[in-house]
Amino acid sequence: MQARILVVDDEQDIRFSLRGILEDEGHEVHEAESGELALRLVGERAPDLVLLDIWLTGIDGLEVLDTLRTRMPDLPVIMISGHGNIETAVAAIKKGAFDFIEKPLSLEKVILCVNKALEFNTIQRENQELRLRLGSEQISTLTGRSAAVLALRQHIAQVAPTEAWVLITGENGTGKEIVARMIHSQSRRGARPMVAVNCAAIPEELIESELFGHEKGAFTGAETARSGRFEQADGGTLFLDEIGDMSLKTQAKILRILQEQKFEHVGGRRTVTVDVRVIAATNKDLMEEIREGRFREDLYYRLKVFPLVVPPLRERAQDIPLLIEDFLERLTRLQGFRPLSFTEDALRVLCTYPWPGNVRELKNFVERMLILYAGSEVGPEDLPSEILAAPAMAAPGAPPRDLPIPSGAVDFKAARQEFEAEFLRRKLEEFEGSVSRLAESIGLERTYLYRKLKAYGIQTG
Repeated sequence: MQARILVVDDEQDIRFSLRGILEDEGHEVHEAESGELALRLVGERAPDLVLLDIWLTGIDGLEVLDTLRTRMPDLPVIMISGHGNIETAVAAIKKGAFDFIEKPLSLEKVILCVNKALEFNTIQRENQELRLRLGSEQISTLTGRSAAVLALRQHIAQVAPTEAWVLITGENGTGKEIVARMIHSQSRRGARPMVAVNCAAIPEELIESELFGHEKGAFTGAETARSGRFEQADGGTLFLDEIGDMSLKTQAKILRILQEQKFEHVGGRRTVTVDVRVIAATNKDLMEEIREGRFREDLYYRLKVFPLVVPPLRERAQDIPLLIEDFLERLTRLQGFRPLSFTEDALRVLCTYPWPGNVRELKNFVERMLILYAGSEVGPEDLPSEILAAPAMAAPGAPPRDLPIPSGAVDFKAARQEFEAEFLRRKLEEFEGSVSRLAESIGLERTYLYRKLKAYGIQTG
């Protein structure tokens, strides 16, 4: 693998020799003649490996090693030891160095040691990512054969190999992060990390530290320096989920950093340079947010290089049986449930339920059924009351279960409008006039729902 390697030695001949050896192996080599310069370079652009001399002018190699272990505990460091420094080199390994090589340098020893360190680092990173995937039960592909899913897969295949930034929109629970992971895995950055940031889950006062990192003592509680998500994603992909929930102040900083790919740690002055591909996602109507003054228009157009829309589950109901089958297989395998099955009648009901929580709601439903009926066959009578009582979507060739066919409509468009109006009136009564609860139940944005209600002349209290 081609790697970015930093050589730290105060002897120019040693640096020259190591540069020649490593560049012949296809690596990108950077040099530092002092520990101070080495730490600055690491802060600006994290290398994949450091070759570090023990004896340096200024701060010595062991002090540099201690700082690197604190800031970047997974960064492999190979110590360079002179004659008579073996005990010191062994002490360095106890402090966390990967290995050491002795002067005078041996070509074979250098190449062997460097390859082992890079291979170990790759395996360690892959293991971490695997544990993360297994621990969070991440799904990395879109299940379905509907036209909407087939079109989305095709667009993913087209944009993934490029460096274009992607803006993914869709309702909560539709699988926007799955789309982001598919883009990353099919890209040239697939071997590097994809770092996900939920912008809605981080408190406003901490989001800058989370994204850009901080120096020790930058704020109360910052007992050690810490790298941010941008640095962790260097060379890979940064996934900014729920981008519409960022404050305008943070949006302004994000815009500058996205354009320059340079920033400073909170409480620091060193400029850090990164190379990241950005994928952003939101469940909000960003154009509406822009009109309301809650989202920056320039940031919107910076992110929206290649837009993708993830369809809600109600628009691809034919995929529901396939998704149920996938969730059953996954949950029985990972959690040891006895398998269950659904009757044709039960599946027919499930395919006409609108699933306001989308795929996430469907997964939770399957897990609930496994807990209640593992090893059994589930019929319509076993389904939760909220599914049986909900107004159904129209199945092909049949009207909705609970709503009459509009009688006064003269064409399809008018019939659909009458149906929508009656559906919204009934649901609003069910939620006692609460537009917020209605929006959450049927999976619509409140602003869009308000416009619908106003258009149909439905009073909201």
